[in-house]
Amino acid sequence: MILLLDAHALLWWLADDPGLDASTRAAIADPATDVLVSAATVWEVGIKRSLGKLEAPDDLIGAIDASGFDGLPVTLADVDLAARLPAHHRDPFDRMLVAQATRLGAVIVSRDGAFEPYGIDMIPA
Repeated sequence: MILLLDAHALLWWLADDPGLDASTRAAIADPATDVLVSAATVWEVGIKRSLGKLEAPDDLIGAIDASGFDGLPVTLADVDLAARLPAHHRDPFDRMLVAQATRLGAVIVSRDGAFEPYGIDMIPA
């Protein structure tokens, strides 16, 4: 299984937040699971952190690497698909996750109901 973490799921994992769904936590920890973090998510977290909207590790990339997660670059194909998605959701970062999950056959880990109209596979964060 390939999991693609939404920003809040990533931050909850890194903070060992007990609010992260227990079965999802087990899926992320399973060595057979490929866990991905989009470059778009790192960008989103950086922007929101600089605006004081959330807290994140100073060395976010180091924390992601230490967790054993793989970084997922944004490709031209991802950008093209994200731009062509129906306007169910206007958040460009979430639209990018939809495009990347679609391309890779990944499951998005999130509590954001805005993903549902896209029919993408999800598990709750």
